Amino acid sequence: MTKNILAVAFLAMAFTSCSSDDDSTPTEPVQTETVSNLYAPQTGGQGEPVGGEFTKFDFETGAITTSDTAWDIAFRGTTIAVNGGTLTGTEDEPERNGNVGVAEVTGTLASVTTAEGLTFEQDADASFAIATGSDNGWYNYAGDPTHLITPIPGKVFVFRTTEGNFAKVEFISYYEDAPSEPNAFEDATPYYTFNYVYNPNEGDTSLE
Repeated sequence: MTKNILAVAFLAMAFTSCSSDDDSTPTEPVQTETVSNLYAPQTGGQGEPVGGEFTKFDFETGAITTSDTAWDIAFRGTTIAVNGGTLTGTEDEPERNGNVGVAEVTGTLASVTTAEGLTFEQDADASFAIATGSDNGWYNYAGDPTHLITPIPGKVFVFRTTEGNFAKVEFISYYEDAPSEPNAFEDATPYYTFNYVYNPNEGDTSLE
């Protein structure tokens, strides 16, 4: 009898020990951030050749970077490059050495909840994954008389990052300090303000 009781007690202890083991990797919380006044100047324009370095941004650190490799998106004027694909042939553009891709989604930042099932595009010869020009990519140019550059409403950009993670971006303003009623003749450009959500867990497609 005593031996049976001891055996049962030993098995119970062993089961409890095994059941409390947790081999799963803890997930990090999804990050929601706002970037204000990311300055992305260009040289030339107004009929002159456009050039100048792109301002590179990394979702993992949430900061501008000068790294040649640890960047996800890069800005110059109204042009946005991704660190994936090939050179487009644009003057002074950064080398592509990552596997970053972008998908354009109709909705709001809150309504886009996953990267699952999206098709990701990359930069290519003579074309950016986020198309350039008014009404083609992220912005609209109003022309006369206001000459305003404004983000296209209802458009969210989902990125696959250099780390294999996912982020979603909603562009807010192209003008310094993101005025609610910008004036193209008074407010300085190009100063990007955008909201983004970043999931730091590799392979996890959730964006909420």
